[in-house]
Amino acid sequence: MQGTVYKSTGSWYTVKSEKGDFIECRIKGKFRIKGIKSTNPIAVGDHVVFDLEQIGDETTGIIKEIKERKNYIIRKSVKLSKQTHIIAANLDQVFLLITLNNPTTFTSFIDRFLVTAEAYDIPVVLLFNKMDLYDEDEMVEVDYLVKLYQDIGYHCLEIAAKEGENVDKVKELMLDKTSMFSGHSGVGKSTLVNALEPGIQLKTAEISEQHLQGQHTTTFAEMYDLSFGARIIDTPGIKGFGIVDMEQDEIGDYFPEFFKLKSECKFNNCLHLDEPKCAIKQALEEDRVAWSRYRSYVQMVTGDEENTYRER
Repeated sequence: MQGTVYKSTGSWYTVKSEKGDFIECRIKGKFRIKGIKSTNPIAVGDHVVFDLEQIGDETTGIIKEIKERKNYIIRKSVKLSKQTHIIAANLDQVFLLITLNNPTTFTSFIDRFLVTAEAYDIPVVLLFNKMDLYDEDEMVEVDYLVKLYQDIGYHCLEIAAKEGENVDKVKELMLDKTSMFSGHSGVGKSTLVNALEPGIQLKTAEISEQHLQGQHTTTFAEMYDLSFGARIIDTPGIKGFGIVDMEQDEIGDYFPEFFKLKSECKFNNCLHLDEPKCAIKQALEEDRVAWSRYRSYVQMVTGDEENTYRER
C-alpha cells in the first residue's frame, strides 16, 4: 500500500492511504536514507510504501520504502550538531511568518531560511504578521523590509492573523497546494491556521512576558487537509536555522540578487569577500544590494554562527 505521512512523533507515523484511511505506522529495524545523516529518517509529506499488520483488534502499518522526494526543507539538528533534521518534504511552497517584535525575527534568520529554500527549489512567501499591533515607526520598518524582499523577487504579504486581515489572500495562494508554515515560536502560525480553518482549533499560547518569546505550542510537524482544497503542514517554532551541506562557493548562488551580478565579477570563483573588482561589493557601495543581505551572506560563508541572530 502507498500513502502520505501526515504526522511524525519520532517512533510512530500517521499515514493517509490512497483510499483516504489514516493508519498508525512504524518503521522496522534500521531505516536510513542513503547520504542523509538525519535525526528523522521519515518526514511529514513523505510518500511511503507500507504493509498492514494486524495486532489483536488493531490494524497498524510497517513502512518499508520512501518514494523519491521532490524537495524538502532541512536544517542542522539543534542538539546534535553533526546531524540534520528534515522539517517537511514534497512541498509546493513555504510561508515564513515574520514579526518585528514579540518575538523579533531578524533578517539573518529570514535569509538563512530563504537560502535553504532556494537550494531545494521551494518557493517562499513572506508573511509579515501582527500588522494590527505596530506603531508608526514599526510600520515604516515593515515597509522597508517588504520593499527589500520584493525587489529581490519574493512574494510578501502583510497580515493580521488574529484579526483575519488578508487571510483570504493567503487562502488564495494555498489553493490546490501543499504548503508549510514556518517561523519562530509566537509569530502566529497556529493562529493563522485557525483563521484559515476554524474547525481545526490548534492550540495557541501567549507570548512569554519575561523573555518576549513564543511558547512552543506545536510539538510535532503535522499536515492537515483543509476544506477549501489545500494542505497545510504546521511546524514547531524554530529558534535558529543552520544551513546544511553547502559549499562556500555555492552560497552566493542562492542569493538571487548576487547570482544576477556574479558574471560581472573579475574572478569567476569570486567569494565576494576581499577579492578585487567584485560586482557584488560594488553594488553594495551603490546601495543596489542591501547591507543586511550581504552581512547574512558573510556569516554563512565564514561560518560565523555566533552573531547570526543578533542584528536586524
